[in-house]
Amino acid sequence: MSKIKVAVIGTGNISHSHIQGYLKNPNVELYAFCDINETQLKFMAEKYGVTRTYTDKDVMLKELPEIDAVSVCTWNSEHAPCTIAALNAGCHVICEKPMATSAAEAEEMKAAAEKNGKLLMIGFVRRYGNDCRIVKDYIDNDFFGDIYYGKVTYLRRNGAPGGWFGDKSRSAGGPLIDLGVHVIDLSRYLCGNPQPVSVYGATFHKLANRPGVKGGIKTHVSAGAGADDIFDVEDLASAMIRYDNGTVIQVEAAFSLNLKKDEGVIQLFGTKAGCKIDPELEIYTNLNGYMTNVQLATPTALSFDGLFANEIDHFVDCVINGTPCVSPAEDGITLMKILDAIYKSAETGHEVMIG
Repeated sequence: MSKIKVAVIGTGNISHSHIQGYLKNPNVELYAFCDINETQLKFMAEKYGVTRTYTDKDVMLKELPEIDAVSVCTWNSEHAPCTIAALNAGCHVICEKPMATSAAEAEEMKAAAEKNGKLLMIGFVRRYGNDCRIVKDYIDNDFFGDIYYGKVTYLRRNGAPGGWFGDKSRSAGGPLIDLGVHVIDLSRYLCGNPQPVSVYGATFHKLANRPGVKGGIKTHVSAGAGADDIFDVEDLASAMIRYDNGTVIQVEAAFSLNLKKDEGVIQLFGTKAGCKIDPELEIYTNLNGYMTNVQLATPTALSFDGLFANEIDHFVDCVINGTPCVSPAEDGITLMKILDAIYKSAETGHEVMIG
């Protein structure tokens, strides 16, 4: 079997994870890079030994029709244009999360995939984690019963990434669309992908990127993100999401918040048992009539070793073998509908229904 030729559009921080996944896959040839930043493009090309480099995606796609698949790793506002261009050029695409800047854009991306008969996979990487696999195994075997409530958080004390992440024209939002998307999608996926019916949300712009903090050490800085010269996005978002099966999920996401330490917690509560990932998995249930807390003997904390490789391997498998996609475009659209509704609710101060 010949190797599939893969191009990467956007060679910033997240692209390293895609590239390293491709390099480990024996069925892939890392074929071309594209980025509007010539300095970054040159650095990445030299680092990974890629000789075909472009600063214009349209030129690359026209001159290299042999490309089979593309990773879109740009800032958020370019996800839709780059994905649609690649699909129209006959390429399969994996697009980083969030899928787009709006549900309307996401719908256009899916339409392009269907028109061209190509795969559009969304980079919901938490679906490919060991913690997700273990919890889903319990859920699939009805250990938790009816999961009716959940609380998910992704909070940083001082973790605004800098650069385009704080520029709403390129990011479309702050921690909700950057961090919250991970835990919203993971909780929805674990609950069986129910359809959202309404949200109530609030966003805040209080601490921003903490430019005046003395001795403050950032807990997250995106490599190559640039200076913190713009910050017109929220620094905290909170929301309650109601699904059509009755499940309600409470969400919190922050770049800057006065808490003791960063927090990333998934909690799900069912009629038979509940669980918490923080970072190890604990299960709360009843045994022999007694309330019991269970901690597994196997490692359950999210391991980043192989996380993105799992995702990339699945993408390649889908492209080559037609394997059903674990994170398809329709799930990306649903997530964008949720995010759109939360931002609208925050703006209006009212619950927003999702049709």
